Amino acid sequence: MEAAAEALASSSQLQPHVAGAFFALAACTVALAALLAVARTRPPWWCDCAVCEAYLTASWAGEFDNLCDWYAHLLRASPSRTVHVHVLRNVLTADPVTVDHMLRARFDNYPKGAPFSAILADFLGRGIFNVDGEAWLFQRKLAAAELASPTIRAYAASVVASELRSRLVPLLHSASSDDADGKVLDLQDVFRRFAFDCICKISFGLDPGCLELSMPVTAFVDAFDAASMLSARRAIAPMQIVWRLKRLLNVGDERKLRDSVRLVDAFATEVIRQRHKLGASSGSDLLSRFMGSISDDRYLRDIVVSFMLAGRDTVASALTASFLLLSDHPEAAAAIRDEVSRVAGDDDDRPDFSKLKDMHYVHAALYESMRLFPPVQFDSKFAAGDDTLPDGTAVTKGTRVTYHAYAMGRMESVWGPDCAEFRPERWLRGGRFVPVSPYRYPVFQAGVRVCVGKDLALMEMKAVIVAVVRSFDVETVGRSSRRPKFAPGLTATFAGGLPVRVRRRAGAVSGHSPPPKSNTPTTEE
Repeated sequence: MEAAAEALASSSQLQPHVAGAFFALAACTVALAALLAVARTRPPWWCDCAVCEAYLTASWAGEFDNLCDWYAHLLRASPSRTVHVHVLRNVLTADPVTVDHMLRARFDNYPKGAPFSAILADFLGRGIFNVDGEAWLFQRKLAAAELASPTIRAYAASVVASELRSRLVPLLHSASSDDADGKVLDLQDVFRRFAFDCICKISFGLDPGCLELSMPVTAFVDAFDAASMLSARRAIAPMQIVWRLKRLLNVGDERKLRDSVRLVDAFATEVIRQRHKLGASSGSDLLSRFMGSISDDRYLRDIVVSFMLAGRDTVASALTASFLLLSDHPEAAAAIRDEVSRVAGDDDDRPDFSKLKDMHYVHAALYESMRLFPPVQFDSKFAAGDDTLPDGTAVTKGTRVTYHAYAMGRMESVWGPDCAEFRPERWLRGGRFVPVSPYRYPVFQAGVRVCVGKDLALMEMKAVIVAVVRSFDVETVGRSSRRPKFAPGLTATFAGGLPVRVRRRAGAVSGHSPPPKSNTPTTEE
């Protein structure tokens, strides 16, 4: 009897495992059957043309280091500056006229669209970068009103000044050396930490202290980067059913994405909890102001994540590319120093932030850097209805249409025969910065979706460039702007970082000087 009881108990313990194994086998069988069905039916958009074959086999990688460089090559070779990757049902363009058509003339026909929102839904939720219609308009109006507020602008300026004075400049001083074999610093990592600290203070009123290099990168930062990378992989999958099945079964990349998003959610929830605890009316940060109009914590979570993506990743990407280019073009760094000396004075180690607007060469150098290395290399919309692009390309309902800012910066037809050259002077007329049409330079998007945080981001980036270039020589180690290698993600990130050696310039002011003055009162808590 005892033996029978033990056998029965053992059998009951095995039953859940056996059931689980059968379920997994059945799910895999269904998934395989679905894939075989897709393969047999060959969807009407399936294609074996040279472009689609190169994409599916990744044969383009034999000649190009990055997918964006291959796309740029295809677009340059196209008389219409438009190509169609049929297997992705994706039309790509580098034509300013078509960009104007998408973002202004037919804006109503080119929303983000449900397919795009589905790709990023787990990560960005209902944040401003992932919605259309009333939800987008509500967030945009609220963000635009707050970012235009003199109080928010003063608060942001004081945060950037504090981070420069007390963290970034002292850190670079400690890493500087006159030795050719001196310490190597990953400047991309430094800028990502700097931008993370700034956006957390400006947006949430919290100081993570991430720029202390002795501190390990938080689990949240790793999770955020992983979520960005894995979400981007969804977007380039030839068949969306693949990632959807993986998500259903919670396997592979989709399991990693779910784990990463769980950590991102935990961070955002804690940020919101702390702001609730302190009281929304107690802070000058953006989240406190949003909480006055939004009571749904899940919605606030999506807004927090969107702030992080916009305020950390894009700023760090643009700064990293700028210093890569300035290292390759020391004459441009010298021109920046000359302008800073002329505008701010040689002995003034506390430049007024209002003087940044008079530094036209600094502005031009930053714009030129983002022309060649836009933080967001491309942006996609999904056609709400059938359309014909200005170049005659027919677009059917549901087609993904992408304008490729990275490729546009490398088009002779858009920027002339010297389009591959870093030349800030192309933006200057009589020594003053002169912008071009945003449809020719859609780095900040254009039309009604133009970036609402543009001015704040430009202030932060120019302040960093002025502070660093004035006091240091930055030399890259084993990197060149001629042949960069990008890591996958929603924003442009250099694979392997940006290793540099930093040397303090003779006569440079102390990194522990008082903070830059703001022409508006400081409101940092």
